Amino acid sequence: MLSLTCKTAIKAVIYLASKYNSGEKAGIKEIAGYIDASEHTVGKLLQTLVKENVINSSKGPTGGFYIDNKQWTQPIINIVYAIDGKEVFNQCGLGLSKCSASHPCPIHDDYKAVRDLFEQLCKRKIISDLHSSVNTGLAYLVG
Repeated sequence: MLSLTCKTAIKAVIYLASKYNSGEKAGIKEIAGYIDASEHTVGKLLQTLVKENVINSSKGPTGGFYIDNKQWTQPIINIVYAIDGKEVFNQCGLGLSKCSASHPCPIHDDYKAVRDLFEQLCKRKIISDLHSSVNTGLAYLVG
């Protein structure tokens, strides 16, 4: 459902959230290394997330990427919308362009139910919810 780039963006934001309490900023190389992703990809998606106000950046010797108080409590749907767009929750499970309730694909009804549940999860879960399980070692960002 989500693109690989979007999944990488979510992991990057969770990593930045892990630095929220300490006030530390992180660079592209650090983030990419931690989440095991290409520096080029991470750099591009971080620029998009800054542009969409999902995260912040500052330049200079003490610069880097970080999240502020408002961003700390934002739902992860903001990341999905910034990277994959709102249409990701309307797409066909088989990738058909004309799939709809009146012209369904073979998995339309089941996929729509799963897709709608996943959209609700993305609206309900906030950034601060996701980082705590990573910080305590109950969840991981890399395989």
